Amino acid sequence: MAYIGNFREEDVMQYQVTSRREIVSLLRAMQEKGQLVTMSVRGGSETVVTSVLYVDERLDIVVIDRAPSATTNQRILDSDDVLFETVLDSIRVLFRTEQIHECLFEDRPALQIAIPATMIRLQRREHYRVATPVANPVRCTILIPPPEEEGGAPTTVVVALKNISGGGIGVIDEKKLLDTTIGTVYKNCKLDLPGQPITVNLQVRNSQDLSLPSGKSVRRMGFMFVNIAQPTLAVVQRYITKLERERNARATGMN
Repeated sequence: MAYIGNFREEDVMQYQVTSRREIVSLLRAMQEKGQLVTMSVRGGSETVVTSVLYVDERLDIVVIDRAPSATTNQRILDSDDVLFETVLDSIRVLFRTEQIHECLFEDRPALQIAIPATMIRLQRREHYRVATPVANPVRCTILIPPPEEEGGAPTTVVVALKNISGGGIGVIDEKKLLDTTIGTVYKNCKLDLPGQPITVNLQVRNSQDLSLPSGKSVRRMGFMFVNIAQPTLAVVQRYITKLERERNARATGMN
């Protein structure tokens, strides 16, 4: 299973940037702003802070500052998977390389990689979970397919949303009817967002049983959107923006 930072690779592919022009632009912005970049090797077990020193699109190279330790630099050079991560204008940017070389830049030792073919560009809001209303909760209808050998109609389960992000939702399964197996996918789930219901595929990512003050036990579950269409994602983002505006209005006493 491949990972990019803390994310599974398949979970963030919808945020992949493949335009060379945009990739070069992002790299040059890092250079011009003097943006600090985290460079990780060995699956993140060793991390150093670096920066982009120079970008040459014609020569297909990116020059980055080397680590202060010669031992660390050698581990970087020996690695076949180096991950870079930074936050540029409130947007998280990740990219990786399988080859890194030594070079000289302005007569000083540095490191050099090829301009990456792809990048991941994650807006913070896309993975920031916003709590949904408690008094008038948003409902999600999930269909549990019957066992293949039995056939018949699917079982309908309605759960209340606890939070939402551009990457998925958190729900409360009061009756504990849903399969908690990580990776289970429920197709064609109806999410009753105010004014514009949407249909999404949901994959189970986590679950936790909770005891309420009343003594009742419920199950909190986290789902990831699977292959969500861009127009549907736009609806989700608009709803998140609406919730944030309402929350800010309450905080400032304007509501």
